[in-house]
Amino acid sequence: MRKRIKPLILFVIGGLTYILIEIAWRGYSHWTMFLLGGACFIYAGAQNEYIAWEYPLWKQILRVDIFVVLAEFLTGCIVNLWLGWNVWDYSKEPLNLLGQICPKFALLWIPICATAIIFDDYLRYWLFGEEKPRYKLL
Repeated sequence: MRKRIKPLILFVIGGLTYILIEIAWRGYSHWTMFLLGGACFIYAGAQNEYIAWEYPLWKQILRVDIFVVLAEFLTGCIVNLWLGWNVWDYSKEPLNLLGQICPKFALLWIPICATAIIFDDYLRYWLFGEEKPRYKLL
C-alpha cells in the first residue's frame, strides 16, 4: 500500500511547496501551480531513482532546471495564452519567450531544483525507508 501512495504523497508535498514558494516570492499563487509543482517535484525525485548515485549532482540539477523551465513554458502556454487565466506574465523581462519564461527565473530555479532533489531523497529515506542519500558533486 505504501508503495502505491508514495508518488501521491511526494506529488502533494511538491505541489504545496511550490505554492508556498510562490506565495513567499510574490504574495499569491494559483491552483495550477500545485499541479505544476507536484509534477516538477516528481521529476526531481526521479533523478536518484533511475540514475546511479554516482551521477554528478550538478548534472541532475541542470536536468531538473531544464525540465522545470520547459514545464513552466508548456503550462504558461496553456493557462496564460490559451485559457487566458493570466497566472503570470514575464513579458517585461529581458529575453522572455512569449512572456512565459525568461533567463532570470530559469537561473533562480537552480537552487530550488537542487533543494528539491535533496529534499525528495531524504523524504524517501525518512518516510519510506529507502536508501540513505549520497551525492557526487562533480
